[in-house]
Amino acid sequence: MSRSSHLPRIGRRGLLLGLTALAAAGGSRLAVADTRAPAAAGAGDRRLVVILLRGAMDGMHALVPYADPNYATLRGGIALPAPGQEGGVLDLGGRFGLHPALPTFHRLYGEGGLLPIHAIAGAYRTRSHFDAQDLMEGGGLERLDSGWLNRALAPLEAPGRASRAGLVLGLDLPLLMRGPERVGMWTPPRTARPEPDLYARIAEMLHDDPVIGPNVIDGLQGRGYAAEALATGAPLQMEGGFMRLAAAGGRMLAQANGPRVAALEIGGWDTHNAQTERMTPVLTQLDRGMAALRAQLGEAWAQTAVLCITEFGRTAAVNGNGGTDHGTGGAAFLAGGAVAGGRVLADWPGLTRDALFENRDLRPTRDLRAIAKGLLRDHLRLHPDAVAAAFPDSGAVAPETGLLRA
Repeated sequence: MSRSSHLPRIGRRGLLLGLTALAAAGGSRLAVADTRAPAAAGAGDRRLVVILLRGAMDGMHALVPYADPNYATLRGGIALPAPGQEGGVLDLGGRFGLHPALPTFHRLYGEGGLLPIHAIAGAYRTRSHFDAQDLMEGGGLERLDSGWLNRALAPLEAPGRASRAGLVLGLDLPLLMRGPERVGMWTPPRTARPEPDLYARIAEMLHDDPVIGPNVIDGLQGRGYAAEALATGAPLQMEGGFMRLAAAGGRMLAQANGPRVAALEIGGWDTHNAQTERMTPVLTQLDRGMAALRAQLGEAWAQTAVLCITEFGRTAAVNGNGGTDHGTGGAAFLAGGAVAGGRVLADWPGLTRDALFENRDLRPTRDLRAIAKGLLRDHLRLHPDAVAAAFPDSGAVAPETGLLRA
């Protein structure tokens, strides 16, 4: 099967043409909605939101196993202090803690509306971003042309509604939501000047180009971006960008006749260096986005499940640049009023050398497909045949039980 990814391949000429088109578009707003008989009759009042954390979030930095005796040694200078210490993690019951940039997640945990999941991975064992993202979003054992969430929409479609069952928030249509079922797509109005996140992606993509790379960096410095951020790859701040998407999604999902399934993404998780400085602002955006989503959903939050997933974890040990490299096992988060949270879901394998996967990564003990299948079956109430169609060749992977409130 031919190689595909969430983003099309472009060359230098294509990039420059695209930037020209972007500048010409100015403040235009992309709003795509299909009018073919929409709906989500099968879902009823239940909502499902999937947030893609692109770049491979370090699960051990977001969901910290501070009580593991090998954690501090492996993590070195990027190890986070235990609860109660200055800058310490937010405790989740004595073994794990949340990064201090996740106060909303911590409040949800205390309310029973957050279920952190650790030592989890997809069925694949690749450390390539593009391969892993395609496999995570496709839901199969090989690359597919459609995504598992799109395939799950088929039973939710029914006549008589004013919006489609599925909604994508953002400029890109991820593979997760590509497929035969047509979805709505929304992004907020843009100013004439592109947002910092786009500049950051351009700088990262062209960093090694001997001709364009240095000129891009010079140009960004001329626009006022810090040389330190450009040198380390630290996120260029897009204050409120993800939060705006999440809030808009919450408003639309809250509508009685609105969509019932939504997908959005947030990048910036590829932390090969300066991880402490780079992850904090991205975790902050994720946390504020979750708060905005909840606020806008209002009463519908009680019927909502939000799944945050990433393509793979990162190495158990810190590298020489104060970061972590591509790994295997990682963390996911399940939030929402419908979620049976207030606990950490983890068959923790430990961090001894013998316990690590290939002597370097957190060993996965849970399959991401089991979590997703459990949500499709028990939250969206899909028939087993529909769940099997969403995740082909996964008969040996049983849907996870106990994810939702009775």
